Amino acid sequence: MQGQSQQQAYDRGITIFSPDGRLYQVEYAREAVKRGTASIGVRTEEGVVLAVDKRIRSPLMERTSVEKIHKADDHIGIASAGHVADARQLIDFARRQAQINELRYGEPIGVETLTKAVTDHIQQYTQVGGARPFGVALIIGGIENGEPRLYETDPSGTPYEWQALAVGADRGEIEDYLEEHYREDLTLDEGVGLALEALASVNDNQLRPEGIGLATISVDDENFTELSDDDIEAHLTEHGLLADEE
Repeated sequence: MQGQSQQQAYDRGITIFSPDGRLYQVEYAREAVKRGTASIGVRTEEGVVLAVDKRIRSPLMERTSVEKIHKADDHIGIASAGHVADARQLIDFARRQAQINELRYGEPIGVETLTKAVTDHIQQYTQVGGARPFGVALIIGGIENGEPRLYETDPSGTPYEWQALAVGADRGEIEDYLEEHYREDLTLDEGVGLALEALASVNDNQLRPEGIGLATISVDDENFTELSDDDIEAHLTEHGLLADEE
């Protein structure tokens, strides 16, 4: 019984390491991320692609209320997986940091700088009693000094830079697909195709435009652009991924 009560103490206390050096609440936050629908990021020579599964639970739900892709600054976009409310808090924080940097230094914030500011904020919640970690992972992509950059934030507060990645449900299967088909010399359109194909690989190779969110940040204009349903449908048709109407 004593061993069980000690286990529960490590389980409940966010600031307490277990004897084997684990923070259980952070691990539970990662499990919450796995329960969220998938988000994908792809870095290409011409820019960054963000794609998300915006699965609608009911036909009565207003589609525009399902937000998984966000504009953090003109040159930076963020995709999320996990608790949507947690994601909104972190994205609001990221937007404030971008505005503060612009006002203080008179220049756009760097993608790496913004990512590390967000992960520093996340990390604080792993060592403060009475709070819980953020149950969300973010994909932060953008253009910095003319170069595309792509990062992941983890619930532990650790940033990782990637060429292509997935977070959320089916992460392993999607990243297996990306590892097999990713090339460093992809164009932006090819990056869009790869992201959609990777997402379709865990959805019976068929997708509907209303269930997908897609955005690009191009090296040419360094602007975040969210694609319309018509644009997404055109890409799905081009790659033979468009599902039949039910």
